[in-house]
Amino acid sequence: MCSALKGFAQNYPWERPLRACWSSDGINFGPTSIFQDSAGVPSVIRWKGDTLVSTFQWFRMPVSSLTWDRVAVKFSYDNGNSWTQPEPMTFAGFPTNFRRPFDPTLVAFGDTMRVYFSSGQNGAITLDSTVNTYSAFSLDGINYTFDNNSRVDEINNRVIDPALIFFNNSYHYLSPIGSPAQGAYHYVSPNGINFTKVPDIPSDATHNWTGNYMVNDTNSLRFYGAGGAGIWFNSSPNGGMWNGYINTNVQGGDPTVVRIDATTYLMIFVGEPYATALEELNQVSQLNIYPNPSNTNFTIDLTNFYFAEPVSKLNYQVADMNGKICLSEAFNFSEQLVVNGSSLANGSYVVLILSGNKPVARAKISIER
Repeated sequence: MCSALKGFAQNYPWERPLRACWSSDGINFGPTSIFQDSAGVPSVIRWKGDTLVSTFQWFRMPVSSLTWDRVAVKFSYDNGNSWTQPEPMTFAGFPTNFRRPFDPTLVAFGDTMRVYFSSGQNGAITLDSTVNTYSAFSLDGINYTFDNNSRVDEINNRVIDPALIFFNNSYHYLSPIGSPAQGAYHYVSPNGINFTKVPDIPSDATHNWTGNYMVNDTNSLRFYGAGGAGIWFNSSPNGGMWNGYINTNVQGGDPTVVRIDATTYLMIFVGEPYATALEELNQVSQLNIYPNPSNTNFTIDLTNFYFAEPVSKLNYQVADMNGKICLSEAFNFSEQLVVNGSSLANGSYVVLILSGNKPVARAKISIER
């Protein structure tokens, strides 16, 4: 594993993987593995009895492509042991003056499902009171039709990171108000469309209600969130009264959990930053770049690099630390690839190797003159 590259990660959303882990009690989880590279804000549910569906915000390279910063979905037909490749959701009837959907969460409605998400009119570039919760419904989990009007609109505040679930004959909605100590908005609905506000959920300075609901059994609703001590959950008999925080052994953020059976829980969560794509591969050789620092040209050495999948349509990208692509070019496989860096200003850059538009390796290069 290319652990030497971990220090190159930044705190951009695309620098983080989604990780998955398993538990017999929903408290103590085993080792984690990569669930999805370059992604965030996960949600996982059971649908039609035998299918698991997970949605998330996907940052598939290249930057500003049709799959960059889009809501995507994956399916599992064997209780989470394997998953399909991610597919971006489509939204028929989505207003052209709205910001693209973000912060997705799924709810099953029999043989259909809804995705709830944050958005707003006029692009809603800033997270202000124009950002509300909206929804769209689907027959297949990929192609959605936009539901008119907002589901939840707090007139004087933005509502982001929604969590929803059907529990004891009501749909429960939750959204963090602001800082962890402010707690969360709580709404209920008989149909998942028309929501009524009920008393807010209180919190403290160390427990952030950003995460997802999970039905543990017919008498117990859980919410998994995160804080300074890691991922926690709280349980409730009705969605309004909560019993107290219980810490899990997982460090991460924005968790979602599904109960597979009486003794099996699957958690998906946002992991620590790392060099995108490298940890997703098993037993790969380290990507080497020299000279580093460089003043003009540098060489990407692929002599001992192992591609975990068949190579197709190779290209490299050089991006600055804000994610802007400064160089991009297709290439045929060669053990040494020379890159002309004369147009790059002094500073740090990320070099990314893609195969068929899938990131497979990366490293950091410094330009110094």
